Formats: sequence, C-alpha cells, structure tokens
Amino acid sequence: MSYRNLKEKLQAAGSAARMLRHSQIGPYAFPSVPPEYTNWRDEQRAWRETCALFDQSHHMTDLYVEGPDAVRLLSDLGVNSFRNFTVDKGKQFVACDPDGYVIGDAILFYLDENRLSLVGRPSALNWVEYHAETGGYDVRAERDERTAANKGFRKSYRFQVQGPHAVALMEKVTGEPAPPIKFFNMGRFRIDGCEARALRHGMVGQPGWELFGPWADVERVRGAIVEAGAEFGLRQVGSKAYPTSCLESGWIPSPLPAVYAGDAMKPYREWLGADSYEAMASLGGSFESDDITDYYLTPYDLGYGPFVRFDHDFVGRAALEAVAPRPPRAKVTLVWNGEDVARALGSIFGPGDSAKYIDLPLTNYATLPFDAVLRDGRTVGVSTYTGYLWNERALVSLASVDVESSEPGTEVRVVWGESGGGSSKPTVEPHVQTEIRARVAPAPLAEPARVAYRPR
Repeated sequence: MSYRNLKEKLQAAGSAARMLRHSQIGPYAFPSVPPEYTNWRDEQRAWRETCALFDQSHHMTDLYVEGPDAVRLLSDLGVNSFRNFTVDKGKQFVACDPDGYVIGDAILFYLDENRLSLVGRPSALNWVEYHAETGGYDVRAERDERTAANKGFRKSYRFQVQGPHAVALMEKVTGEPAPPIKFFNMGRFRIDGCEARALRHGMVGQPGWELFGPWADVERVRGAIVEAGAEFGLRQVGSKAYPTSCLESGWIPSPLPAVYAGDAMKPYREWLGADSYEAMASLGGSFESDDITDYYLTPYDLGYGPFVRFDHDFVGRAALEAVAPRPPRAKVTLVWNGEDVARALGSIFGPGDSAKYIDLPLTNYATLPFDAVLRDGRTVGVSTYTGYLWNERALVSLASVDVESSEPGTEVRVVWGESGGGSSKPTVEPHVQTEIRARVAPAPLAEPARVAYRPR
C-alpha cells in the first residue's frame, strides 16, 4: 500500500514505535566507500597514531539555504547562539521540537553572505527545509541528496584529514605552511591546482580539516592527498571503521527525531514523505516502549548543553529553559566488560540459544539503536550507539543515563538483544537477550578529544 506522507504511514501502522521497530531498513548506510582499504584495526589506529583520510562524500545530505532571511531562519530553529556567526565559520546546529526534544543535528557552514549549508543526516535538514517552504522566510533551499538517493552525483566532495601528522601532510600537499585556522573556522587550501575550502575540525581531538570543493575535483584532490600521505603513514578509512570514530569523539549520531507525536508536529508529519528518513528508519534494541516519546532526548541528554543559548527565540526555548537548571540525564561512554562480550560472542559456537550477534567493529543493526541500561535492576538510561575501538581494546557505547548513575566508574548492565526472539527486521536473527556488564566512563572517551572539545 502506498502512502502520501508520514502521517498516513503512522496511521496504518497503528503506532510510531511499531512502525519503526519493524521497518525493513537496517543500520545507517555508508555507501560508495570500500568496507576496508587495508583493515579496520589499522584504519582506526591511523587517526590516533599517524594520519587518516575519511571520504565523507556519500553518506550525508547537504541542504543549501540562501537569501536575506537565511540566518534568521536557522536562528529561529537552532538552540545555538548566532551572535558573531559570520562567513567562514561553522557550528554544530541542533534543532528541537516545541517541547525541547531533539529533532536532529548537523554541521552548519557559513559559506558566503546570506548563503549557508547544513550537512548531516536528513532529520535536521528536513525540519529546516519545511520551515523554509512554509514559514514565510525570504530564502531558497536546495538539497544535494546522499549518494544512495541521487545515483552517485554530488555537488561537492567532502574529505576529512586528521591525525598527529595531518598538519605535516597538508603542508606537503599544498606546498605552503598550514594556515592558522581556529577550531570550527574555515579557510582555503590549494591542492594540485584545485581550490578546496576547509573547516578546522577533528573528530577525535586530533589535528585535522574537513575539505570540500566541486565534485569534478574529487579524484584529483584525493589522489594528491594519498600520494603525499604515504610518507606520513596515511591510511584511507573504509566504511567499517569510519562510523566508529564517533565513539572516540563522543558524538551520538542517531537520536530518534522528535516528530512522531503531538498536535504541534502534525503539519510536519503531513509534509514529510512516506519515503523520508523519518518514515523509513528502523528502531532496534532492548529498550522497548509503546510510547514513542520515551525515546525522545533533549540537547542536555546528548551532551549539547554548552550549545544551548537563551540569547534568542527559537523553537523549544521555553521547554529547555525549564530543564536547563537541573538536567536529569548526562551523556557518558559505557565500556563493556570483555568477558561478558566474549561470552555473548561465543554463544554462536555451539548448540542451544545464542545471543544477538555482535558484529565488529560496528554492532548497530538498526538505524536508531536503543538498548536498556540497568543499575541494580532498574532502567537508568539508554545505550544508543555501540562499536569496538582497537585504540581502547574495548567494545564501548555512547549512552544517556540518569545523572546519579553518570559518575565515571559506576557499574551498570546493558541488556543486549531484543525481546521475544527479536523483531522482523532482516538484520535480526532469532536470539535471546543477555545482560553485559559495563563501566561508566567520560564522553568523549579519548582524552585528546575531551581537551580539544572543551568549551573555551
């Protein structure tokens, strides 16, 4: 049966939780990049020890917003302050619903006067585009879809170069001293005759830049970086290792968009297509509720408290002002107990029931992972993104837990696997749930990232 929009699809499913839990879509895809260029262990080591090249050209959607009201539109929707936000600056943009729950986040680039771009998963971009169309703003919005949705052609390539040797590599490939670009500011490089813009960035706290430019230059720029990088131990990072980098940097990439409930969001559900990210995403894991709002998270739950600024009016401001003095949850890293992980992995080697298969290095089997976190038998939070880090020799997850359970060293348990033998998702085989011990640790887990991202 075909549906015109998300609202109709939800009505047919009976509930948002049921629709998402039985969606036939698996984990978020990273298309058009080889799983491994060498092996995922050495590729993970490279961003900590030498230098890594990430190809980010394919898995994210770009939304270009242009016009006299472009900044006002984004300021009206973002929790972030837009004071002193000017051309050649970037920020992590966070958008909420009227009740203060996160719809999505993305990286915002101030490209030129009255011209900006948002880059990330579609949820935040969809929300901005909806308001651009319906909010009476003097703006134009243009989408550049992910490779999976646009048959391979992009307006821009997007690479990230990072690691201890990133500065030396970029100086070699450009033939110039590295420009003194401040964190989350932009500059320009010239690589093999091609001009590339660069956002000063570093996903795990190491030196690095996010480079972007016209799609026609993609192979020329890549080739020059790879050739120059041989001297510095550069490794290209494949689609297995790349999505685990956020586990070191402490960024939760998969909050459930807070769009499925409430009368205030009804017009938006009617605007969203039946094939939108929000309509197709899958929900997986041991945390189960029929009330979809139990999966909603505030910016404070996700560690975005430093981004929230009450110096402007924005959607969700009043709700966030109420929670800001004492947020009930905090973002943490959970370091899973190695013996318990080995037991779960080993259960597939023999007769009888087995635990849910733990894929390495990324264990996610749904677009929106949500596992229950227990302390003394009581649910104290949710584990939202899990994978193995060779640099830490541990399986870890990013979680949002009650403040009283967020102290580093606190012992908790993660319930691994779905109830009742598992949902109908094709990524879920028959299995039994098991509890895995875990220890609370800071987020970001990597000390260089904690220092680099500390608010100044």
